[in-house]
Amino acid sequence: MNPFRTATVNAYREVGLDTGIADAGPHQVVLMLFDGALAAIVEARSYISARNIPAKIAAISRAIRIINEGLRSALDMERGGQIAVQLRDLYDYMMGRLVEANLKNSQAALAEVTALLCEIRAAWVQIGEPPAAAPASLAVAPVPRQDRRAVSYGAA
Repeated sequence: MNPFRTATVNAYREVGLDTGIADAGPHQVVLMLFDGALAAIVEARSYISARNIPAKIAAISRAIRIINEGLRSALDMERGGQIAVQLRDLYDYMMGRLVEANLKNSQAALAEVTALLCEIRAAWVQIGEPPAAAPASLAVAPVPRQDRRAVSYGAA
């Protein structure tokens, strides 16, 4: 197993997401991380509405960990060039917005991070392996695949 896959699989497992990862390639693992972060944010939004503060904190913390330990740490800063730098900065911004959402119970901050993650996920679907549908509960429409590769998350 290559180092990218090992680190990403461990991050995925550590944040308590569903497993189906054993047979997934690196591209699919990244999609699973996006879906996990989006699902955690959906949960956080509902917990804010229900005024369930401990559950909201746990859901937002899970989203932050997925972004930081899964998506951000998997960036290949050497081969990814400027796009990897921009993604790293965007992931940092998203984590800051999630902290703000946690402190202020901000649905707007959660909606902003959701929109950003959905946009990046859609681009990731376009550049890689055959597209995987997002869970219906996330309402993320798959985007047709194009044969171009712009970002490197690590060795395949």
